Amino acid sequence: MTRPAQHLPAARRGRDRRARILPAHQGTRHATGRHTVAVVGGGIAGLAAATALAERGVAVTLYEREPYLGGRAGGWPTRLRDGTTVTMSRGFHAFFRQYYNLRGLLRRTDPALARLAGLPDYPLLHADGLRDSFRRVPRTPPWSALGFAALSPSFRMRDLPAMDPVRALPLLDVRVPDVYHRLDDISAYDFLEAIRFPAQARHLAFEVFSRSFFADPRQLSAAEMALMFHIYFLGSAEGLLFDVPRSAYPAALWEPLARYLERHGAEVRTSSPVEHVTPAGAAGFDVAGGRDEHRYDAVVLALDATGLRSLAARSEQLGDPAWRQRVARLRPAPPFLVTRLWLDRPVASGFGGLDNISVLDRWEDEAARWAARTGGSVVELHAYAVDPRAARTAEQRHLVEQLHRVYPETRAATVVDARHEWREDCPLFPVGGYADRPTVHTSDPGLLVAGDCVRTDLPVALMERAATTGFLAANALLKRWGVRGQALWTVPDRGRGAVLRKAAEWASR
Repeated sequence: MTRPAQHLPAARRGRDRRARILPAHQGTRHATGRHTVAVVGGGIAGLAAATALAERGVAVTLYEREPYLGGRAGGWPTRLRDGTTVTMSRGFHAFFRQYYNLRGLLRRTDPALARLAGLPDYPLLHADGLRDSFRRVPRTPPWSALGFAALSPSFRMRDLPAMDPVRALPLLDVRVPDVYHRLDDISAYDFLEAIRFPAQARHLAFEVFSRSFFADPRQLSAAEMALMFHIYFLGSAEGLLFDVPRSAYPAALWEPLARYLERHGAEVRTSSPVEHVTPAGAAGFDVAGGRDEHRYDAVVLALDATGLRSLAARSEQLGDPAWRQRVARLRPAPPFLVTRLWLDRPVASGFGGLDNISVLDRWEDEAARWAARTGGSVVELHAYAVDPRAARTAEQRHLVEQLHRVYPETRAATVVDARHEWREDCPLFPVGGYADRPTVHTSDPGLLVAGDCVRTDLPVALMERAATTGFLAANALLKRWGVRGQALWTVPDRGRGAVLRKAAEWASR
C-alpha cells in the first residue's frame, strides 16, 4: 500500500561547496490522483525513476528481463566446483564521491552509506613498470591536477616544453553542452595528439578515462574525455578516490532498494522482458510482456542502447519518425571481458591495472569469507574495447597471462574455478555523435527515456548519468501531474576560477 512521503530524501552533495544544486520543481507532496507508470529496465536509471515516482504515490510497475536488478552493476548466484554458492557480476564499479544522485538513491536504504567502503588508493600500473597513485594527490582543483602531475613518475619535465598549452586551455572551463560544440568532432586520441600531450602520461591521465567508456580513444569523442577530466580533475573537489560495496551488489545495494520500492507500493517484476509498447492515445500506453498486457498512463524506457534500439524496433508505433531513426542509429561500444578467478592461494597485494585487476577479497565480504575458509583469493580481471573479431579463449588466456606478470605468485596458483563474462551492451560515444543521441524527453510527454546512453546537458557520466536521467524522467512526469520533484546535484557546471575561465575563453577565440 502506498504511503505519503513525509521527508523525501534528496541527493546530498559531498565536501565540494561549489557543487551545483538543481532545485526540485514545486507541487503537491503526494500525487492526488491515481497515476500509473511502467518503468522498463531495472538498472540504475530505472531504479532511480521508479523510486522518485513511488515515493510520491505514483503506482509504478518495474519490468526487468533479468532475474536480478542493478543492470550492469547487478549480480547473480553461481555455484563453484567446491560447492560454494557465490555471486557473480559483470565487474568492479567505482562509486565516486562525485556521484551525488546515485549516492542519494542508495541513501534511501543506507542513510550513512555504511554499505560502501572507501578504498585507500587506486594505483595505476603501466606496462613499462611506472606506477601512479592517487593516495597523496590533493582533492581541490587546480591542485588536484597539478599535484597528480608533480607526483607522477610518468610526467617528465623534459616533455612539457613540447606541449601546446594554448590548445589545452579549453579543458580549464568545461561546460555542457558547449564542450560538445567545441570538441565532439574530434577523437580523444587526436585531441591529445594536437596538444602534444606526453605519451607516457597520456595513458595514465587520459586513456584510463577513455577506457572507462569501454572505447578505444580513437573512437571516443574528445568532448566525453574532456567532460571526464572536468568531473574528476578540474571541476570537482571530491578527489580521485572512491568507494566500493562491502558486499556483493545484490545484498549491498539492490535487494534493499527493491524492498524499499515495494513498501512504497511499487511492483517489481524481475525475469519479465517487455516485448513491445504501444501508444493508446490519450489513454496512455499498452505494455506487453509474455502473456500479459497492461495499460499505463506513462512509460519510462530505462534501457541500454541495444535494448532501447531493440524495443523501439518491435514497437512500431512508439515515438515519432525522427526519434525512431535516432534510436535505430544507437550502437554499443566494443565488447568487454570480465574474468573472475577463485585461486587456491592469496596474492601479495591488490590494485588496478591491465585495464583493471581487482582483488575482491580485500573489501567484499562474500569473497573474503571464501578466501578465509580456503586460504585462497578471488581475483577479477577486465579487458575493455576488445576487438570483436578476437577469439574468446585466446583473450581469456591472455588476461591470465597478464595477471601472472603483475602477480608472479599466481603462476603457481591452482584455479579452483573461473567465470568469464563477455558483454557488448555499453553505450558508444563516437566522434560527432552527441547531437544524435536520444534525450530524456520525446515528442510524447508520456514517453520518457533514461540511461547512461541518454543525452543530458549536465556534467554527469557513467553510473551517475544513469541515476540522473532516471530522476529527470521521473521529474518530467511529476511536473506534468503537479507533484513536487526530486532535487538533484552535479559537480560545478563550469571552470572553478575566474582566471582559469578567462584563459579558456581566450584560447577558444
